[in-house]
Amino acid sequence: MLRIIFTPEDIGRVRIANEPDPMWETVFSVFRLQRPGPAPIFGPWREHAVRAARRPDLDILIPLIRGRYYPDFLTPAEGRQGMADGIEALLSTPKTRLMQDMVELSRLGEPTPSWMRKLAEGDRPVLQRLAAAMKSQYQAVVAPFWAEAQAHIEADRSRRARALLDDGYEGLLDSFRPIMRWDSPVLEVETPFEQTVELDGRGLWLVPSYFSWGQPDVLRDPALPPVLVYPVPRDPALIAGRPTSGAAVSALIGQTRTSVLESIGDGSTTSELARRVGVSAASVSQHTAVLREARLIHTSRVGKAVLHTITPLGAALLGDHPGRLS
Repeated sequence: MLRIIFTPEDIGRVRIANEPDPMWETVFSVFRLQRPGPAPIFGPWREHAVRAARRPDLDILIPLIRGRYYPDFLTPAEGRQGMADGIEALLSTPKTRLMQDMVELSRLGEPTPSWMRKLAEGDRPVLQRLAAAMKSQYQAVVAPFWAEAQAHIEADRSRRARALLDDGYEGLLDSFRPIMRWDSPVLEVETPFEQTVELDGRGLWLVPSYFSWGQPDVLRDPALPPVLVYPVPRDPALIAGRPTSGAAVSALIGQTRTSVLESIGDGSTTSELARRVGVSAASVSQHTAVLREARLIHTSRVGKAVLHTITPLGAALLGDHPGRLS
């Protein structure tokens, strides 16, 4: 069990990242190669990833990412600025951090390759080899699915924003049930390890993840900036590689569906769309069903309401992000 203890100041310092963290996603992608997760969710990605995983540089990643613990230095805070900054931070990891994390990893009792001792001592060539492998893994199996990941993250943020607007920060934290349980002032997370993190006014950075599954994750060193990475709900209809129905796309031609798509904005309920477009809620439901089948919107339930958010493909169709159509 992971227990995150909040002060009153921490409640207002909760933030949700607006996109996945490429370093965390790369780590999770290595984990998913070994523990695939549900086939309907990860099957299409894994077919691609297995082909792309026939690379010798994975030999340095798998021994580091294979069990209930993986080193904190693989997911530096700088990763939230992008992969390049994350890799640079990894290369700049202090020797004390390398040693501390590698000692923790050794406690799992798994076989340790000879290069691990060199890495713990800060050997520069080994660290560079590790950074190159992280970058290669990201480019091979994470980057091709980035737009799909972003679609799920944007949909999740819309749900969380609704919870925040309706019930404040306590409602936001409570919206993560059942994967987390908020009982003020403690956020409890089911994990295979025991840990207590006292925020002490530092706030909490929540990072939605596309490749994570099941349980949220956290940096193991409580002295590091508090981060909680959680799996976003996954809709198989938005997974890359799913064939799009030509009939569904053809059915989009028409002013009403275009108006519905344009009116969604950062996220709208069925009743809100009905008011904006000037049609009945039943009519909106029919139109959103077609848009969803064409992978132009994502639909999820927030309490008693149904929330619609636009996908990258839908945004590209409207001309907001033309580069994403490729």
